Amino acid sequence: MIIQNRQLCLASSSPRRHELLKRYDLKFESYSPDICETQTEAEDVGAYGLRLAHEKASVAKPFFPNSIILAGDTSVYHDQKILGKPNDKQDAREMLSTLSGQKHAVYSAYILLDASSGHYIDQSICTHVQFKPLSEEWISWYIETGEPMDKAGAYSIQGIGTVMVERIDGSYNNVVGFPIEEIFWHLIKAGWVQFSAK
Repeated sequence: MIIQNRQLCLASSSPRRHELLKRYDLKFESYSPDICETQTEAEDVGAYGLRLAHEKASVAKPFFPNSIILAGDTSVYHDQKILGKPNDKQDAREMLSTLSGQKHAVYSAYILLDASSGHYIDQSICTHVQFKPLSEEWISWYIETGEPMDKAGAYSIQGIGTVMVERIDGSYNNVVGFPIEEIFWHLIKAGWVQFSAK
């Protein structure tokens, strides 16, 4: 049994992140912060994700002053560029063609912010993903399923897109949306969550 000693706010509307928390029976309120997500020229991909995570948590903080706020950002990174969510089918096609047969990196940055004390834990985790070579026919079919259209990098590793992946080096959950294996143990170490066999 999971025992929560503090209220938890997930500062994200991502269904994948919701599912990762629910898997461990964590109870939380959901809030979707509205921030500018433009990368600055001086930021590398890790710093960019951490900045967004901090900004999302800061926006949520006034609404959840007694909660632990979990916020994060996931970026697909290839050839010195961040691949966000595709704007349209052509954009998705270009992303998938670029990733075909190539290795790319997925960075998930997160913050656990104690809104009442200001104490926080943050981290950026990188996973490398190797894609199989993708035919034009496959790419066209996959785009028509609709799955790529709201996903960073135009694919979902936990959906149909899993068959495009040849191998991963690092955390699978990180590619889904959060390195829950890191976040969960930070919650326990901080005393915000505990568990019991009863």
